[in-house]
Amino acid sequence: MDPKTLNQALLVPHPNVEVLFPALIKLREARYVFNVDFGLKELPEEPGILLIRGARQYGKSTWMAQAIVLTIKQYGAGSAVYVNGEDLLEADKLEHEIANLVAAFPKQSTVRRIFIDEITAIPNWEVALKKLADNGVIANVLVVTTGSKATDVRRGSERFPGRKGRLARTKYLFTPISYAEFYRVCHSALGDKTLMAYLLSGGSPIACNELAVTQRIPEFLIELVRDWIDGEIILSGRSRSALLNVMNIIMRWGGTPVGQAKLAREANLANNTTAAGYVDVLHDLGCITPAFPWDKSRDLLILRKPCKYHFTNLLAMLTYHPAKVRTIEDFEKLHPKDQGLWYEWLIAQELLRRSSIAGDDLLAPQAFWQNKSHEIDFVMAPNHFIEVKRASCSALDFTWFSQHFPHNVLKVVNQHTFQTKTTEGIDFEAFLKEKV
Repeated sequence: MDPKTLNQALLVPHPNVEVLFPALIKLREARYVFNVDFGLKELPEEPGILLIRGARQYGKSTWMAQAIVLTIKQYGAGSAVYVNGEDLLEADKLEHEIANLVAAFPKQSTVRRIFIDEITAIPNWEVALKKLADNGVIANVLVVTTGSKATDVRRGSERFPGRKGRLARTKYLFTPISYAEFYRVCHSALGDKTLMAYLLSGGSPIACNELAVTQRIPEFLIELVRDWIDGEIILSGRSRSALLNVMNIIMRWGGTPVGQAKLAREANLANNTTAAGYVDVLHDLGCITPAFPWDKSRDLLILRKPCKYHFTNLLAMLTYHPAKVRTIEDFEKLHPKDQGLWYEWLIAQELLRRSSIAGDDLLAPQAFWQNKSHEIDFVMAPNHFIEVKRASCSALDFTWFSQHFPHNVLKVVNQHTFQTKTTEGIDFEAFLKEKV
């Protein structure tokens, strides 16, 4: 249904508003349905501008359709209208469309919401919203926007200074479904392979469904993710071939710190600046998150030193992985070192998911600690340390920790449980099921 026809239906009483949205029809047909939690429990009644960003194929459009339906049911016909950013592609058209929709809201509507899907497909979209806000056109409207570029949550504070209303929080990262939710819904179908299935799916609802039903990540989903990332790379004026080189180098070096000069050299790029450009795009898309060394004495990230690059979108990583992993059996055939990287990136993705839900600095760099002899994978705070080991280990492996960090506890995510005064071993499933 085209947006104009859809909005005409939303502005008048409709007995079964769900049938207006193909995404909700598909959701009813899905064998497995997951509850989504990215930190926004319910939409505010107050006006303002919400920025919701996240990867493609993780359910943003479906969530938006559900939010529109719920708004209509709660506040009546004409309380919500819809805009598809991919249909407009120009800021002037967006401004004109929103102005027309605001004028079409019924006079008696106490709650007015405009939902704009994939607004980041429109160049300079923020200019249109700024003008509408400055002119008072959307003064009494909640504008809910989604997009697949996380630039707006990384650098969003300067886009709408003073124009996002009185909302307590305006920026959200649309996170993967949690492992606890995946386990609740799919464990009966996957049994003891549930964790590895989640590793492959990356928490994408489509991938989760496919693995639970067919035991395989389908090629059409791989192509959708690849088209999204390749498309953004090309739109930024960069080369897909160079992207493949960058992806391969990040996967090859894995948990090893890599400087931009080395990344440029190994990926056969022109210089450091070129390498940084590819990293920035992948970071903007939420595919990777840099992790910098942590200076214990000053509690600072050491930005001038080589950093690690964690994949924080496991489905994106799978899409470009040279081994073409599609099934649990494929994953089990990987070298233990490669499996270990996948588990480390699983924890990186989970830590990003948790911080995003909490409303911390979204897509902020992560941190690790390292000296000549030892390393800790994740430093969450001066007294919060996490180490990841694919296989089982014991407290004896970490007797050195108390010498460097007395009075603190190292949490070791592995395949074995143990507890001492300075170390806590916890298995992957238990860690992933912890409440945020």
